[in-house]
Amino acid sequence: MKKLISWNVNGLRACMEKGFMDFFQQADADIFCLQEIKLQEGQIKWEQKPYYDYWNYAIKKGYSGTAIFTKEKPLSVSYGIGIEEHDQEGRVITLEFPEFFMVTVYTPNSQNELARLPYRMTWEDAFSSYLNNLRTSKPVIVCGDMNVAHKEIDLKNPKTNRKNAGFTDEERGKMTALLETGFIDTFRHFYPDVTDTYSWWSYRFRAREKNAGWRIDYFLVSDELKAKLLDAKIHTDVYGSDHCPVELTIDL
Repeated sequence: MKKLISWNVNGLRACMEKGFMDFFQQADADIFCLQEIKLQEGQIKWEQKPYYDYWNYAIKKGYSGTAIFTKEKPLSVSYGIGIEEHDQEGRVITLEFPEFFMVTVYTPNSQNELARLPYRMTWEDAFSSYLNNLRTSKPVIVCGDMNVAHKEIDLKNPKTNRKNAGFTDEERGKMTALLETGFIDTFRHFYPDVTDTYSWWSYRFRAREKNAGWRIDYFLVSDELKAKLLDAKIHTDVYGSDHCPVELTIDL
């Protein structure tokens, strides 16, 4: 059994001042993925045995970036998706293990007034192709902040957010299309009808206090792994970021 965790920490150094290590050590995950680390190389001292650590930094300082910590040494590691246009912001890390690929992603946000929606659409197609290309050799697990609430059940106020970043028809359509290529949203696999369970809350309007949130952090697995799924969790009680950690347990 493997325990996998993903967390958008919204700045790892800031999160470490708000109890990150307590959760990290207590979770004792086999693989722990981070998004939005907001770091450059050398800005943090990190040595956590028995983990191997891999970092993908954005070129722009204090922005984006991802990391993966794993107890088992991977066969290979790659950064980005092999397309220069999409590989400037440290958004993807892929670890290859004997039985599967582990991918962490921080999907671009479409931003205010959907300024970046056209770029986001290009990204979505490229990332979907990347995942499906990996699948031709072995199953894929992908996790991270995918910056979309897929269905109305996945956010508190669907009606008022219909045209806002993260809940546009275009973004939701891309998630549907990705799932239709043969991926499973693991939380909905186990809990198809659960409401009011979110992974991100705005820092404004006391949103977390009111649980006015969005479920935008995911573990997706390719269909070949369906029989191996054991459970999925969203750790809504863990603070330290505007996101909370999400978890998958899988029989690998």
